[in-house]
Amino acid sequence: MAIDWKGVMPAVTTKFTKDDTLDLKMFEININAQLKAGVHGIILGGTLGEASTLTDDEKRTLVKTTVDIVKDKVPVIINIAEQTTKGAIEAAKKAKEDGASGLMMLPPMRYKAGDRETVMYFKEVAKSTDLPIMVYNNPVDYKIEVSLDMFEELLVLDNIQAVKESTRDISNITRIKNRFGDRLKILSGVDTLALESLLMGADGWVAGLVDAFPEETVAIYELQKAGRIKEAIAIYRWFLPLLELDINPKLVQNIKLAEVATGIGTEYVRPPRLPLVGDERKKVLEIIETGLKTRPQLPKYKNIELVD
Repeated sequence: MAIDWKGVMPAVTTKFTKDDTLDLKMFEININAQLKAGVHGIILGGTLGEASTLTDDEKRTLVKTTVDIVKDKVPVIINIAEQTTKGAIEAAKKAKEDGASGLMMLPPMRYKAGDRETVMYFKEVAKSTDLPIMVYNNPVDYKIEVSLDMFEELLVLDNIQAVKESTRDISNITRIKNRFGDRLKILSGVDTLALESLLMGADGWVAGLVDAFPEETVAIYELQKAGRIKEAIAIYRWFLPLLELDINPKLVQNIKLAEVATGIGTEYVRPPRLPLVGDERKKVLEIIETGLKTRPQLPKYKNIELVD
């Protein structure tokens, strides 16, 4: 399935049972809520998906299950976060076999690769597959930045097509557009900078709080796209305290609590992560409860026409 690299693409959480096995029933409930809201793709196995704790078999099960659920309505993308080039190539091969439409790729894990090594890593994986690739550029959390000069080298490969822009530097969107035009699609990877990024020319939003609030997230995207900026800003201002739960070391626990509150998830996480307790839990719940009490009434945001 072709990927346009635009719109809202949830970085979905992985659902677990209390016995620490995959909860595919609740996972399906959440995926269907995303589809009903009008998302444009599903991303599996990212930070929110607790990728570092998943076995290869579990990742493959998630891809196959999601492909079966979405039935070609939207593309299914799996994140690759490997320590070796060989491991990343094997992960890409499995993704293709399991029906994934594309890949999101982090630089090498653990080892802080230099620029030349990072470029070679992405190139070797890209040459090994025909799946389209979105580079996940998050130097804040993963300590390696993919610079514009590095993208210049990477873009000689046709299947490197997009970047999940998580540098936290809004002006980087303009730099990318000025240098590469539409050759490199841009998806904002930071919830608290998403609307600003879209207004500066980003093509989409890899979202986190969408896992609990899919309709509000898609509404913001569709309204700004249609030129109804004031309406998008109003929803975004309501959303911001919730979106800030995504820029926190406990983002997985935070967002899973929000999913519980909206009825489309559980709070089970895989150790060493543990559910929130005490004052930390109380504070997060207060933010969620306030958001629910003041939840805005959404306009009919699907299939809206561009404002002249």
